[in-house]
Amino acid sequence: MRHPRDVLLDAQSTAASLPVCDHYCGVEARMRKSLALQAEMSQEFGACVFDVTLDCEDGAPVGGEKDHANMVVTLANHAQEAIKNIASGIVPRIAVRVHPVDHPVFEQDVNIIVGGAAASLCHLMIPKIETVADVDRAAQLVDHVATRTGRASVLPLHVLIESPASVHRAFEIAAHPRVQSISFGLMDFVSAHGGAIPSSAMSIHAGPGGDGLDQFSHPLVVRAKLEIASACHAHGKVPAHCVVTEFNDLAAVQAAASRAARALGYTRMWSIHPSQIRPILAAFAPPEQEIELATHIMMAAVQADWAPISFGGKLHDRASYRYFWQVLERAHQTGRRLPAEARAYFPT
Repeated sequence: MRHPRDVLLDAQSTAASLPVCDHYCGVEARMRKSLALQAEMSQEFGACVFDVTLDCEDGAPVGGEKDHANMVVTLANHAQEAIKNIASGIVPRIAVRVHPVDHPVFEQDVNIIVGGAAASLCHLMIPKIETVADVDRAAQLVDHVATRTGRASVLPLHVLIESPASVHRAFEIAAHPRVQSISFGLMDFVSAHGGAIPSSAMSIHAGPGGDGLDQFSHPLVVRAKLEIASACHAHGKVPAHCVVTEFNDLAAVQAAASRAARALGYTRMWSIHPSQIRPILAAFAPPEQEIELATHIMMAAVQADWAPISFGGKLHDRASYRYFWQVLERAHQTGRRLPAEARAYFPT
């Protein structure tokens, strides 16, 4: 039986299949709790439904970057080792955000983290990318160190775009073969405008003095989000939406995630507090009825050996098959229960 990925993969469906939530933590206690939560939810959902990104850029104290990097290596390796004692064998997804390429400790970060934990990492996040040259510099060092460790596969790079100039170059950056995903750095983007964008645009609640403009309504912010999403989809990369700082308002978090997914074209979103993870999963998950429809259409497509079919009075062919296959992938990524026929395509 040919797998739908093999049949439907082409220039319009080359993006990597990643969890829809990327959870950031920078303090050791929170890192340990986040890794434990990832293991618990993997058992609950039967899949690793969110990445844990251990943060060195904002997490490391000034002057303590080396110790912080070494601590991250220990945590990442221990988490991967622990999975060997769990019957399910669901591999944890652990990443690290290093310092920017022009920071004095960037090379130190890469040498310690990739050199010590290359086999334990799902990707490396490179912040404050301004140009393709920055990606080249990061990729050359990361690949050199990873090769030295004997890592068999290329370590994916995720990059963070945070300035007006980098948004202008989003399509060039997305085209780089070493980039797997682009994230939008909202806070730095707003700050980079020297006060021309009100602080309300960092929020999802536009307060007094912001003219009702929040991160989903300020024209420059929305334009930046759309540029990044469009660039990613043009080059088969994964667009990751920015943070929502109001982590106590879970309904607002879920509403923001829904807007990012349905209106702005994002397929992934950052979490900065454990309470945000489930609302993000819920927002990015397809409705149950769409999962059922996708399963029926995919099974009919398989029976027809991927030739066009009539289903529910509508014509379907490989263009719509691709869409409904992506519905099933997203359902799996968000831990939704799949019908038995569809589960066969997603072995643990």
